[in-house]
Amino acid sequence: MALVLVTGQSSKALDYLLAARKSRTQADIANQLGVSVRHLRRWELGEVEPPAYLVPALQQLLPLEIPLQGEPDFRFIDLFAGIGGIRTAFEAIGGHCVFTSEWDAYAQKTYAENNRDGHPIHGDITQVRAEDVPDHDMLLAGFPCQPFSIAGVSKKNALGRAHGFKDETQGTLFFDICRIIEKKRPRAFLLENVKNLTSHDKGRTFDVIRRALTDDLGYHIHCRVIDGAHFVPQHRERILIAGFRDADAAAAFDWNALPLPAKGGSTLRDILHRTDGTEPELPWDEGKYFDHAKKRPLAKYTLTDNLWTYLQNYAAKHRAAGNGFGFGLVGPKNVARTLSARYYKDGSEILIDQGKRKNPRRLTPRECARLMGFPDTFRIPVSDTRAYKQFGNSVVVDVMHHAAKLMQPILTANALEPELPLRYATA
Repeated sequence: MALVLVTGQSSKALDYLLAARKSRTQADIANQLGVSVRHLRRWELGEVEPPAYLVPALQQLLPLEIPLQGEPDFRFIDLFAGIGGIRTAFEAIGGHCVFTSEWDAYAQKTYAENNRDGHPIHGDITQVRAEDVPDHDMLLAGFPCQPFSIAGVSKKNALGRAHGFKDETQGTLFFDICRIIEKKRPRAFLLENVKNLTSHDKGRTFDVIRRALTDDLGYHIHCRVIDGAHFVPQHRERILIAGFRDADAAAAFDWNALPLPAKGGSTLRDILHRTDGTEPELPWDEGKYFDHAKKRPLAKYTLTDNLWTYLQNYAAKHRAAGNGFGFGLVGPKNVARTLSARYYKDGSEILIDQGKRKNPRRLTPRECARLMGFPDTFRIPVSDTRAYKQFGNSVVVDVMHHAAKLMQPILTANALEPELPLRYATA
């Protein structure tokens, strides 16, 4: 079982560092983190605080047999977990993951490499009985968007029979979320999906989801669409559905309690490999993405002449027809389009301009990780093709951190004081 330290967030990285030092040398830890021994020594002496983003990497340096120390603030489960983007945010506010489900074997590999906590990753959630899921305070799920069949519902309406989520959502993965909520009754949940969930199937899909969560399961929900461009240099709008079992908790929650950073504060310059000699050497990347000797990304990421010609012709064809289809050519000062799971095919939605004398290039997987808000300590143990798919399907980690901070007072308080304004509790 991995160590979970229940301390103030400002000192969590230092606590993990000191725990790791019980079994590893300074040189070993410094090498794993890609920093100097001098930096590490200054952190240990308290001269400088170690950055919070090192927490996941430091967790991986701890032996699995170290037991839990103290009780976590809350326990959560991670459904349709992908590569763990939502989990990262809720661990950062003191949560402990007690159950994970992700069906894709390659995503499981990346998830396990970055979350070495000892519990197994369950594959097909439809094959897991709700009673076998551990008790938890919080349910997290980035579930797929699927249409709901209304044939059975229409028949019951005609017969005057009542129906609920078990009729309307049967056969979809959202049904599995509902049956677990019904059985375990967590204090809260956070669901994430694409922005057009509300308009999918002419609004019927979202209407079924809303009624299932509120009318059938008795939860109170708050929805908000957030663009990742508030945090990272990428337009990526996603809907978040925060649900609460308790009416007072729901009344205290406010998506506006913490202001969103202004868009444009981050540009691609922040995530692109640095070609001025300051690009950090990450031992775990094993030179797969960046040539430090030549100070540039590997040549394989530059488009071939044939592919670049094809993309230009394709764009010209659609421009002539009045369509907006085409490639997205961007530079360090820009904000990118949405990174999609199809990025591995041609990279057309985000192409990095390399000047008039050179074809543009794709982002490297490490740059994609940064674009989604993952720290450089995040390991990428799969091929480029798999990595592009995984990051294209991921959440923006910073958006999840924002949501987690808003929900933290409700998850960590033994008894919420409804009169306490949430904006002050989260300051």
